Amino acid sequence: MTRASLDKQPHEVAAMFDDVAPKYDLTNDVLSLGQTRLWRKAVVRAVDARPGERVLDLAAGTGTSSQPFAAAGAHVVPCDFSLGMLREGRRRQPHLPFTAGDATRLPFADGVFDAVTISFGLRNVQDTDTALAELLRVTKPGGRVVICEFSHPTLAPLRTVYTEYLMRALPPIATTVCSNPDAYVYLAESIRAWPDQPALAARLQKAGWSKVAWRNLTGGIVALHRGIRA
Repeated sequence: MTRASLDKQPHEVAAMFDDVAPKYDLTNDVLSLGQTRLWRKAVVRAVDARPGERVLDLAAGTGTSSQPFAAAGAHVVPCDFSLGMLREGRRRQPHLPFTAGDATRLPFADGVFDAVTISFGLRNVQDTDTALAELLRVTKPGGRVVICEFSHPTLAPLRTVYTEYLMRALPPIATTVCSNPDAYVYLAESIRAWPDQPALAARLQKAGWSKVAWRNLTGGIVALHRGIRA
């Protein structure tokens, strides 16, 4: 079994997700106590995909996050660098145009998407700033970005309980539902090391996004960041 390290070597992260692809969505539902579905609904509302728009869903995994954009009439491109995830996605949803791609070197021309989004994937990219710049590059002027990512709970009691869950409860639970529980040890460690809401907003602005804002979900366990390409 493969476990990525916190220096996030792309081959390690991709291999880790290849291992967990078949049960990835089920495991996430269990470990998040059902919150994942609510978070994804918030992303769908924030992206607000419209018929005929082009939407890039980066780190799309098996395409669960992409399907609502297709249902809204948008031309969605699910993109991921885990070939195992892409194979599982194509098996489940053969109508979606799954595309292999690295967030730091996206295989798309400049300014082709009306909206770009990434949910629970930016944290796994080796070079966050390069990925944010790449998302800007492939977005049309006036287009939008929506990033949904684990963040820092805003209330101290919740922060304490959440940290205890991540480091103590999550790995044993993962053992019962996942073929590679070590992947979820990495998950817990990467969440703890991830920047807080203002820090990620500052990195979006540094990459060139304007009108950057965020909204906390579930008390800040997850944050929804947004921006516009000027």
